[in-house]
Amino acid sequence: MSVDLAVRLGPLALRNPIATASGTFGYGLEFEGYVDLGGLGAISVKGLSRRPCHGNPPPRICEVDAGMLNAIGLQNIGIDTFLGERLPLLHAKGATVIANIWGDTEDEYVEVLERIGDDARVAAIELNVSCPNVVKGGMVFGNDPVALAALVKRCRVATKLPLVVKLSPNSGDIVAAARAAVDSGADILSLINTLVGLAIDLERREPKIGFTTGGLSGPAIRPIALRMVWEVRRALPNVPLFGMGGIETVENVLEFLVAGATAVQVGTANFRDPFVSGRLVKELAAWCDRHGVDRVADLVGTLKTRPRPEHTFAKA
Repeated sequence: MSVDLAVRLGPLALRNPIATASGTFGYGLEFEGYVDLGGLGAISVKGLSRRPCHGNPPPRICEVDAGMLNAIGLQNIGIDTFLGERLPLLHAKGATVIANIWGDTEDEYVEVLERIGDDARVAAIELNVSCPNVVKGGMVFGNDPVALAALVKRCRVATKLPLVVKLSPNSGDIVAAARAAVDSGADILSLINTLVGLAIDLERREPKIGFTTGGLSGPAIRPIALRMVWEVRRALPNVPLFGMGGIETVENVLEFLVAGATAVQVGTANFRDPFVSGRLVKELAAWCDRHGVDRVADLVGTLKTRPRPEHTFAKA
């Protein structure tokens, strides 16, 4: 049986639902020897700013139970170098490129968008409004629906490309943030970014991360990510979602699709297994074939939930 893996997230059409998460796949070219870049649904590249950024001082990564902490601090080569040196190579490989962008202020986001313009080699823009590892910007927008709405409105005016907003699990109400982003012009939502965590070196009685706290990712956060995807899908059923958080196996991919994500982004697993994203494309097709699923899109949002019972009390 030939399985149709194609999915559509609003204005963004993908050949399959397996994408890579920003910050975990470099600019894509680093994985060229391991993965067919043109065979993935999309590559969300490392977050890009108007000017190059050196990021946080080391140590910036440490392993923890069922995942890792990172505080890279959005180190990147800057939008001009990306457009001039990396994007042409990605385009030549047939990659579907999502440009993840960030800034400390609204103006800086807009400046990056103006540099990208209507470049047809970029399939979509992903606004990083939820990085927990920087002093300014980042979570300032992601944790405040009012600030988020203002930023998305300005970015919506500044670009005609499909607009993805990456949501923070550290906000008080992810559904409120999702509504604010969509009402202000977001076409697609991606969730979740990392949770704030802390690891301690007991011998030195110091944090293991130079920034003190870091973003927790990996299998440890998957149940939280699934719950948030389900909540946002239930509240905004017509809004396409990228789901992410601890995806390692094809079963994990399917969990996110059934919970309501139209596509997924694979992140931390790339560090341990650089082949994982390409393998998941093949394994997803094989799973659908074995289970008689003609179109992977038919799985999206098919979670069956039971009514939650009210409390019952024994008679005195």
